[in-house]
Amino acid sequence: MDIKKIILNIISKKEKARAADVVSRTGLSRAYVHRFLKKLTDEGLIVLMGKANQAHYVIASAKGALTARPSRVRKIITNKSLAEDKVLSQIKQESSIFQRLAGNVSSIIDYAFTEMLNNAIEHSSSEKIDLIVTKTSMDIRFAVADQGVGIFNNIMKKKRLVSTMDAIQDLLKGKETTAPEGHSGEGIFFTSKIADRLTIKSFGKKIVFDNVGQDIYVKDIQSSRGTKVDFVLGLKSKKTLSDLFNQYTDESFQFSKTGVKVKLYRQNNDYVSRSQARRILAGLEKFNTIELDFKDVETVGQAFADEIFRVWKNAHKDIKVTVINANENILLMIRRAEK
Repeated sequence: MDIKKIILNIISKKEKARAADVVSRTGLSRAYVHRFLKKLTDEGLIVLMGKANQAHYVIASAKGALTARPSRVRKIITNKSLAEDKVLSQIKQESSIFQRLAGNVSSIIDYAFTEMLNNAIEHSSSEKIDLIVTKTSMDIRFAVADQGVGIFNNIMKKKRLVSTMDAIQDLLKGKETTAPEGHSGEGIFFTSKIADRLTIKSFGKKIVFDNVGQDIYVKDIQSSRGTKVDFVLGLKSKKTLSDLFNQYTDESFQFSKTGVKVKLYRQNNDYVSRSQARRILAGLEKFNTIELDFKDVETVGQAFADEIFRVWKNAHKDIKVTVINANENILLMIRRAEK
């Protein structure tokens, strides 16, 4: 059954399609149908219009479909009870930014944006966070800015360093964090590696990770409060998250035609952050079943469990995630996330 063809045929005949139309035509579950609708949306072939009971899909080139959604979104949001995945979902629904975006580029933006926004949410102590996401003819870029304590100042305080340059040097080591109980420090590290260009500005300094020019440098800038992160990635980029992660990690993956078994244990490693969860799950959406083996893993953090067992599972409802060899501490965190 070619579900993609069926969806496009329904839209062609009726000028629009609801999930219920596809379910009625195919007899498939709503969750399974939504998987294909999301895939076609991410590929830029169709566009979601309306919300809730009025939600329906139209061909992306249909009159009004593209013009109704901007290629630039700015949001100034209150930093209270924020979930970065929900903010990103809202931006996708309100804009055309992710239409006709290559799958590898879309995945990278998903990862980098949620990582940088999560840092602002949890580390900045800023009341407001200013977000801008833009797609140009050449690239896709975003900025995350806050009016908080500043990333370099935060590192100085938490690590008891004496200068901003010491803090920058600490950041350049990679995988460093000021909150080891809830973060792995991977977010900035991997984002700086996958971007074409990542710039971090805070008070009187900025650090630039230029992966096109293969350079990293620090400059003095006019002092301003808080932290601003600017990320740029070319639309034709061939980079993939899985290739990046494979350079720096050594998880044991055992694949079959339809499923994957992930052995999580690594010596001297604690699973606490969303970044770690996103890294582990990168590329696994193509499998029908995922088995996570927690043998010898002592515990996991709330953010790690929430990213896998709420955020990721809600986005991939047709994929079965099973857990083996998990102790009672891990099972408690999983149950909390699922609820």
